This record gives sequence, C-alpha cells and structure tokens, in this order.
Amino acid sequence: MSSAGARSKGVTVSAELRITLAGAERVVAAGTTAGEALEADGRSVIAARVNGELRDLAHPLSEGDAVEPVEVSSEDGRAIVRHSTAHVMAQAVQELFPEAKLGIGPPVDNGFYYDFDVAQAFHPDDLKRIEKRMREIVKQGQLFSRRPVSDDEAREELAAEPYKLELIGLKGGAADEESVEVGAGQLTIYDNLDPKTGELQWKDLCRGPHVPSTRSIPAFKLMRSGGAYWRGSEKNPQLQRIYGTAWESREKQDDYLKLLEEAEKRDHRKLGVELDLFSFPPELGSGLPIFHPKGGIIRKEMEDYMRRRQAEAGYEFVNTPHITKSSLFETSGHLPWYADDMFPAFELEGIEYRVKPMNCPMHNLIFRARGRSYRELPLRLCEFGSVYRYEKSGVVHGLTRVRGMTQDDAHIYTTREQMADEIKSLLRFVLSVLRDFGLPEFYLELSTRDESDKFIGEPAEWDEATEALRQVATESGLDLVDDPGGAAFYGPKISVQAKDAIGRTWQLSTIQLDLNQPKRFGLEYQAADGSRQTPVMIHRALFGSVERFLGVLTEHYAGAFPPWLSPVQVTGIPIADAHVSYLQDVAKKLRERGIRIEVDASDDRMQKKIRNAQKAKVPFMLLAGDDDIANGAVSFRYRNGEQKNGVPIEEAVAEIVNAVERRVQV
Repeated sequence: MSSAGARSKGVTVSAELRITLAGAERVVAAGTTAGEALEADGRSVIAARVNGELRDLAHPLSEGDAVEPVEVSSEDGRAIVRHSTAHVMAQAVQELFPEAKLGIGPPVDNGFYYDFDVAQAFHPDDLKRIEKRMREIVKQGQLFSRRPVSDDEAREELAAEPYKLELIGLKGGAADEESVEVGAGQLTIYDNLDPKTGELQWKDLCRGPHVPSTRSIPAFKLMRSGGAYWRGSEKNPQLQRIYGTAWESREKQDDYLKLLEEAEKRDHRKLGVELDLFSFPPELGSGLPIFHPKGGIIRKEMEDYMRRRQAEAGYEFVNTPHITKSSLFETSGHLPWYADDMFPAFELEGIEYRVKPMNCPMHNLIFRARGRSYRELPLRLCEFGSVYRYEKSGVVHGLTRVRGMTQDDAHIYTTREQMADEIKSLLRFVLSVLRDFGLPEFYLELSTRDESDKFIGEPAEWDEATEALRQVATESGLDLVDDPGGAAFYGPKISVQAKDAIGRTWQLSTIQLDLNQPKRFGLEYQAADGSRQTPVMIHRALFGSVERFLGVLTEHYAGAFPPWLSPVQVTGIPIADAHVSYLQDVAKKLRERGIRIEVDASDDRMQKKIRNAQKAKVPFMLLAGDDDIANGAVSFRYRNGEQKNGVPIEEAVAEIVNAVERRVQV
C-alpha cells in the first residue's frame, strides 16, 4: 500500500532520515533539527556543524547530513556567542537611542563590536546604560529566529537602515570580508522574539548562526567606544563603534580581564615615557618615533648583538638609500600590489621618486652589479635599512605599528640545490636569536597563496617553494599552523609566532621563499657546468623591525629588561655624601668591564634613591656605607627587593659582568 493510501485510512507513517551524528550513523525522524539530534541544551552546545557548515540548533536536517556539536568553549562557539552578543548590544542601543542607524557587528578576537551612526559620540555613562539593558535582554531569554528573505523584501524591511541597504547592494562577495551580514546566496534576517508571546522585539540582517536564546550568552562586558569609518574607508562617514567582550563562562571572562589589566601595566607606550626610552612628537607625524638616549642604548645593544651574530653566520653588510625611482618597484612587482602601503610619489627633475617601503629590490641590484659564480652562493646580504610604509592612522600603534622603521633585513641568494639546507639553517638561527632575547616559546605559521589574482608567478613554482618551507617547518618539531592566502605576492613564508610573558602571541621573525623577483631582475650566476642559472632568493627578517621588536620586548619584560639590555645596569647608592667617592671608584672598575653604571650623588635621602632606581627598573643597586668601605665591599640590592650585604668588590664586579655576558634575567 502506498503511503498516500495509508494516510487516507488514518494510518500515520513517520518518514525517517539517516544522518551521521558525531561520526556515528543514526536514524532520526523527518523534521528533526540539529539541536534535537544533538540533544543540545543551548548552554554547553550552542550550535551545530552540518556538512562542514555552521548552523543554528534550529536547522532542520536532511537525508545524509553529517552533524557535529559546536561547544560554547570552542573557537567557533565563542565566535557565535560574541556575534549574538553584538546583536543584543545593537538592540539595546536602538531601544535607548532610537535614532541610531546600524552598521555592522562582527565577532573579533576576544570579543565583538558594533558600529552605529549617531548624532553624538557615546559617553562612558551611555555604555553603562547599554550594558544594563543588555543584561535585561539576556535575562528575558529572547529567541534568535532565522528567516530567509529576498533582496527586495530585505530592502523593504530595512528601508530605514541606509548602511544595511548598501550591504544588500554588495551581496555576492563584494562586501567587506569582516561583514557577517551578507554573502553569496539568499539573504537572511534574524528576529529576536519574546519567548512567551513570540512577538518581534528586534531584527537584523545577518547570515548567522546564533545561539538559540539570549540566555545562552554566559558572560559579557562592554569595554569602550571610539570612532570608525564605515567599511574602513576614510572617504566614508565616521561611525561610533562600541567594543565588548563575551566568553563561555564568567571565570574565563575574569581571566581575560585580568590579562588586560596586566597588559595595560606592560603597555610599551606608557613604559616608554616612564623609562624615558622614546616618544612620538606630534611635530613629526603619526607613527614616526624618536629614541631618547636610554632607548638608543637598547637599540644599539640589539643591533650590536645582531651584527655579531650575522657576521659569525657569514652575512655581508650592505647599505642602500632611503629613496629611489618609482620604476624600481615596477620592476620588482611591488608597485601594482603595494602602492596603497607606500607613501605618495614625488617628482624631481621630471622623474618620479618614492621613499622605500622595503629593501629587497635594492639588494637585487647589488647582486646584479657584477657577474656571480656558484662558488659565491649562498650569498647572504644584510642591512639595518630604514623603510617607510603608509599605515592608516587607525592602525598605527606605538612601536608595534609604525610608519618609519628599521628592518634587520637579509636576502640570501642560493642555488636550487642549496635552498632546503639554507632554510633549515635560517630557522635554527632565527630561533636561537629569539631564545637569547628571552622568548623561548613559539610556533610556526605557514602563509601560502590562494586562487586569487593577487599573486605573481607560476603555480608550480609556488607549490615547490611552499613544499620546501613546509618540510623544513615540519622537521623543526614545532607546531605548524596554516595561513591560506597570507603569503606575500611573490612567495610563501614561514612566520615565527612567539609567546610573551603573559601568553600573548606576536608575529616576529619571517622567512620568505621567492622564485619570482630573481627572474624579474634578470639575476643570474654561472653554474659549475658553465650554464647561466637563476638563483633562489630568501627574504629573512629576525626582528621584523627594530622598533616593533623593542615594543614587544618592553611589554614582555614589563620594562624590567635583563641586565645586558638595560640602559642603566647598575646604580650606585651612597648612604651618605662621604661614601660617594668610594662608589665612584667601584664604578670605574665596572666601566672598565663595559658595565653601564650611574652613581646617584644627588641630595635625595638614601631611601628615595633606592625608590628612584627601582622605578627606573635598574637590575642592580650597589650600596656603600662605613662598614662596606672598611671591608672593601658593597651591599647588593636587587630589582626584586632582595639584598646581600658585605660582598667584596671583585665578587660584585664578577657577578654583574657574568649576568650581562650570559644574558640572564635577574
């Protein structure tokens, strides 16, 4: 009997679906949702992955679907919670500020934001009101309900939201990559519904997915507000952006807030002022730092160390000018791809010039300046080269994102046969340098090309270069994370991602393999068989930039640099004026050993001198009084407050010199 016949006689036949649930085959009733199949509570499991795509728990399943849970504590789960919290925030804003027009509200690292067009900037008191209303919405348990709409329906429903209308017009992939509102295919609107009556409370154009209910948002906090240009362009209106954070538990959120508090104490911009290291005079312009004498000492120590290490490794030092004809970057291929990141061109004697944003094209000219033999390879050229990049004002940040920087740049030219061994040697070199600077924890990131048209060269050569880097990275034993599409336009790269003292990750050293620029510059060497061959070019930066690396070190050490990097390594503190000359004699012995020491002969009391040295984060303090002079000794006081009395002068000198030479922290 047919199913239709069965129904006509009053017999119910329930259709079934075969699905794969968390790797195991199961049979469920037709109409079963992802949440029902997963028996999700909306707390620990807040969404589903169906056939590899993130979906709401309310998503109806189809025959053959593969379903996996998305836990709130997972990376995807956190992003969904944060996105949903952004919706709750936007609802609260429009309830409190009815004239507010909606921009976009994506999840971001550690939180979320939403942009609004409002008449006046948000005040901190406004954020308190918004957060209070958000907590009320969360407590109500409003339901997130997905609803497909046509483009015309979306335009009609959102006629009062000009920025949403613009996004609808960009549907199909032309919208901002960060936009979570639209994409290719059908548009959807998410309704926030009253859980008791089903009445509409608020709605937003959104691709989703979302948590099932506002009660599924465990913990959140609004952080700050600021200006942001619509779709990131200075040509567009400036909106007001509210940032927040959201987590899978109050405990995780508290941990994050404590991390932020610690990070604020370590902010290199603040410490740079307190320790008199560097500054950013407005007369120079955004992103152009100047280094004071103490900051200059740290830079010199960093550069001296790198010069010595590179000389030992067979590098040859070169120097190139700050400006060049624009045509150089046409030859290298940078100009078509990199022009937006360069400062504007200027004209001299009818020729267009630019300040250089990178050193590699000039190093290619050095290689090409005369004939080269395979016997010279690998040829390792290095330079502390000043470069200038036009970073947008919104992303300039202290020393870690500047417009004028010094790169510890090197370019290595090798044969194809030498390539793999050279990369292995380079990676060992890079990691040993980071360890010497007190950064022993890292993983690797492999940036590769995608199918877009922003890359030059043949796919086969890209595959060869990528595989060479991947093999070396894998053999290193370090964790390797893929970064599809993140390569430079000319070749793939390995980036060393280093962890600092409070667990944050910074991209530092890079190794890039380039099979394209040597061809563009016509670089050749004579091989052993007499033929002319094109070398492989490896781009290598250890610090990345001296400025950025110094900013990272400042935060890593919270300004308390190890003795070898400290601007002042020792402060001599006399107990009374009568003891100054004795400490001056001790200082002379230390200076003869290359130690940077200051004797505080000011009129301040001894305790204030100690506080001043501690505030300056000086590693060693040497105190001297009558007993010390009588015994030919000094009293050690360390940066952590510990003290060791009656240390003979020669032992004191040896301890300090030893700490500096071994590059240890005290």
